[in-house]
Amino acid sequence: MMLLSPVEVVDAREVGPVHFIAAGGSGMSGVARLYAELGVPTTGSDQSDSRALRSLERVGVRTWVGHDVGHLGDAETVVISSAIREDNVELAEARRRGLRVWHRSAALAALMLGRRGVAIAGTHGKTTTTAMTATMLSEAGRDPSYVIGGALSTSGVSSELGSGDAFVVEADESDASFLQYPTEIAVITNVEADHLVNWGTPDAYAEGFHQFATGPSVRHVVINVDDAGSRALADRLRAEGREVITYGEAVDADVRFDDVRALASGGVTATLSYGHDSGPLTLQVPGNHNLKNASAAYAVGRLLGLTHDDAVTALGRFVGTLRRFQLITDTAGIRVYDDYAHHPTEIHAALSAARRATEAGNEATGLNGRLIACFQPHLYSRTMDFVEEFGEVMTEPDIAVINDICGAREDPIPGVTGELVVDSARRHGQENLVYVKDKYDLPEALNDIARPGDLIITLGCGDVTIVGPLLATLLAERPEASAP
Repeated sequence: MMLLSPVEVVDAREVGPVHFIAAGGSGMSGVARLYAELGVPTTGSDQSDSRALRSLERVGVRTWVGHDVGHLGDAETVVISSAIREDNVELAEARRRGLRVWHRSAALAALMLGRRGVAIAGTHGKTTTTAMTATMLSEAGRDPSYVIGGALSTSGVSSELGSGDAFVVEADESDASFLQYPTEIAVITNVEADHLVNWGTPDAYAEGFHQFATGPSVRHVVINVDDAGSRALADRLRAEGREVITYGEAVDADVRFDDVRALASGGVTATLSYGHDSGPLTLQVPGNHNLKNASAAYAVGRLLGLTHDDAVTALGRFVGTLRRFQLITDTAGIRVYDDYAHHPTEIHAALSAARRATEAGNEATGLNGRLIACFQPHLYSRTMDFVEEFGEVMTEPDIAVINDICGAREDPIPGVTGELVVDSARRHGQENLVYVKDKYDLPEALNDIARPGDLIITLGCGDVTIVGPLLATLLAERPEASAP
């Protein structure tokens, strides 16, 4: 995969019939949905069937499972993601015909034209922050448009075409596509090296965020000062005369939260301050990391004209996105959660929230439940880059169950497997380790390990998400599940 350069786009209504290759992907499906809602004839294909593909059919997108040149039909524009290879038969035919071929980010940018663009970027936290911002604006009556990398728990969809002037997008830095968007408000949740197979070095990766924050249409930058990488960027931007609003727990943050308390309900509360405004912010989702995400969303809301009270009230109605500390089942005294975390820092945040939930459960039940983490590494390159960090974070649960690597778009690298993470975790002191190579063996392995009171969390952005529902079926067969 290569870094992308921005391209000139036209209004989405002018692209003619549009065909999406890999339409069922988490990023692609949300954009395809909006083209259909706009009234543009929209089709899509993917290599396998999925819930997202079926959802697109319900809004008028004609879809196919498998790739074939016949699927292009009368398309004038073809949309691809960075995962699509040049030898894909549909892409090769589109290029042969001379059709307009856009990356997903260009197709999304075309939808944003004429709106107030809010682009939310960062190494991690951007999906939840985007979802919080979209929810806040919706609950405050602003009817925003949005495209999120994960579906909202309330609606089960990841995108909406609203009548308001704000268009909120999750902006992906992995391939530099975040530089494509017509952004008025740029949000940066953190800057911590990742995707080095594309960027090459941590310095080049950090420089990409500077390009994002100084894009030609950017008027405001909202940035986290609790993170060293984004704080350094904030200092640089201010030295350049840019308008920056900082957020976090740091005493010098413009939007600051303190007096944090975890709630028995699983949420969290804190005091949020900005200028002369101060008061409680209570969230239904757990963790300091979510207070940071909410602080970023709050800053966007204030820039778009929301009052303090309207912003914090609306944020309190956010209940989460799918695959972000999502409860899958609470059966036979065992809770199973699923989380998209795949970078060491994200995993640490998820495990910290899971540890607090485990301790709260033990206090309520009197049991001695354990925290069991089931981690599927994602990408061979990322595993190589962060194997020591993965090993270290896998010392945080009581038991670590490691799966083999989900390679996704990458070809295997000889010698790079999930066992590297196991070896690293052992070097860092984790003694309770289980390696399960086949993901389909994970549910049975976890069922064998788990006992009442335990909390299990599956971690990774690949197909480890199948494990929780399969495990729930096994737990339902336990005698404890039918006990009165």
